[in-house]
Amino acid sequence: MNLAIFLADGFEEIEGLTVVDLCRRADLAITMVSIGETKTVHGSHGILVEADKVLSEVDFAEFDMLILPGGKRGTQNLEACEPLMGQVDAFDKAGKYVAAICAAPSILGHRGILKGRKACCYPGFEEHLEGAQVVYEPAITCGHIITGRGMGCSIPFGLAIVAACNGTEASRAIAKQIVYQV
Repeated sequence: MNLAIFLADGFEEIEGLTVVDLCRRADLAITMVSIGETKTVHGSHGILVEADKVLSEVDFAEFDMLILPGGKRGTQNLEACEPLMGQVDAFDKAGKYVAAICAAPSILGHRGILKGRKACCYPGFEEHLEGAQVVYEPAITCGHIITGRGMGCSIPFGLAIVAACNGTEASRAIAKQIVYQV
């Protein structure tokens, strides 16, 4: 499977980079995409990250999953990116995977994607999970939608993505490799 993770200025670095790390350990092709005009993205804690591509270089037909890391400002910037939001809607409509963590599941709630699904988010953002059955798990997969609660849940969220792509046993193998207790 080919995955794309979208980085906007203000994204939560741990949420983005943990997912990239775990996916690459699982031999998944994951592309870091800056939604800005340059590959350099400013994280929420002043860490500069060099993305693989900028949004204008992306062919969404190549991807099987879109991933949205959180961070309040990063989430706001992602949600304001209309080309990306159009693709989030298209992926949902096609039943292709969409994953979001921390504040970013609010985007899915605003777009009506969570109706009738279990979902989680950063504490205090639950009201934005419009139509969802809110759960308080570190990460949850409900159909083709994966959500996670926040930075401290980045590993379970990343492992849920690995499980969706490569199966539960592969996810457990990665957890064992990184000495993470599941």
